[in-house]
Amino acid sequence: MPGKMIVICAPSGTGKSTLISRLKDDHPELQWSVSCTTRPMRAGETNGKDYHFISKEEFEKQIQDNQFIEWAKVHSNYYGTSKIFVDQGLLDGQEMLFDLDVQGADAMKKIYGSEAQVIFIEPPSIEELEKRLRVRGTDADHVITERIKNARRELERKKDFDYLILNDDVNKAYTSLKAAVERILQ
Repeated sequence: MPGKMIVICAPSGTGKSTLISRLKDDHPELQWSVSCTTRPMRAGETNGKDYHFISKEEFEKQIQDNQFIEWAKVHSNYYGTSKIFVDQGLLDGQEMLFDLDVQGADAMKKIYGSEAQVIFIEPPSIEELEKRLRVRGTDADHVITERIKNARRELERKKDFDYLILNDDVNKAYTSLKAAVERILQ
């Protein structure tokens, strides 16, 4: 029996990583899709666990070799999902979990259709999102400005996906996320 695909999608700073971390703890059977990226590694991240951190040149070679299901240049860095990794996981019957932006979710839907179930997480407001990004303290002002601009565009698409969850309270949002995932896995 083929595996299932759960795609979590949200603007940067929405709390997606926190929610995904809890989900992975409660559902260890989910196979985490480790994306490739050219962005610098942040403190506490591990290559091969959080992302496959590769050079811009290597990423561009893999684009030319058609090795990605989806890839995008986001916030001045490349991100992509390995075609070989995903197809083998589905063939093996794995329940796969993805963290993608809107462009990535669109690409997954285009290739896999309803097999790729997308859960969009939205922040309470753009103002709260900006506050969260500033408190996080990982990005320069110009990067935060770019992330807010991108978030506005992504939020216009929030109703285009299979599930919509508001993260105005992390515990409430997690309860909704867990329920959605458990429906998908049935």
